[in-house]
Amino acid sequence: MLEGNRVSRISVRGLAVASATAVTAVGAVTGVASGNTASSSDDAEATASGATLLADIPAGAQAQVQTASLTQQADSQAIAADATAKKDAEAAARKQAAKDAVAKQKAAEKAEQEAKERKEALKVASRSATRDASSFATQSSYTVAEIQAMARQIVPADQFQCFSTIIDHESDWNYRADNPTSDAYGLMQALPGSKMSSAGADWATNPATQIKWGLGYMNDRYGSPCEAWSFWQANNYY
Repeated sequence: MLEGNRVSRISVRGLAVASATAVTAVGAVTGVASGNTASSSDDAEATASGATLLADIPAGAQAQVQTASLTQQADSQAIAADATAKKDAEAAARKQAAKDAVAKQKAAEKAEQEAKERKEALKVASRSATRDASSFATQSSYTVAEIQAMARQIVPADQFQCFSTIIDHESDWNYRADNPTSDAYGLMQALPGSKMSSAGADWATNPATQIKWGLGYMNDRYGSPCEAWSFWQANNYY
């Protein structure tokens, strides 16, 4: 060849070793050149390790070697890109899961706080009786209708039904109900009855005093008469 047209003597040892396809192509070309079409892969690798030069390979085979190498490089890049994408997706998923967990925790805390505030508001409302027990005139006796009328004026309207249902089960609105097998007494069947003295000295004869004590007991122990009734339904006592 002329000096100006001399093909660069580029070693393809790296291409041959890196690509099985390239090695096969080099082996095929070597076999053709030597007249042996059944050259083994060992011969091809040996040729590659012997610094086979691109210029030593026929022009048609050069394109095959270069194409094989480029294909392998593209495959490697695609695999690397897939691995990176997978890694990024996993990282994004972990980040989103962490954000979701924080949001869920905040939502739960907010719901718990709101429930606590509602309960506290209900408790305060239940304690705000519309009329104080001491404002009722004392009588020698009271009918069920009179006692229920007292209760409606003392117990908050939204709690009255629950309060009334408990009394229905405990004493059937008999403010002098005395349990013969225990010291339970009165509308609420306080045990012992004398504990109602905290609401007034006339606890044994004044249903208004008993109602006042019963409302306070339900509020203090359960939060409200309706919560006391829920407990009663589950346990048959309050």
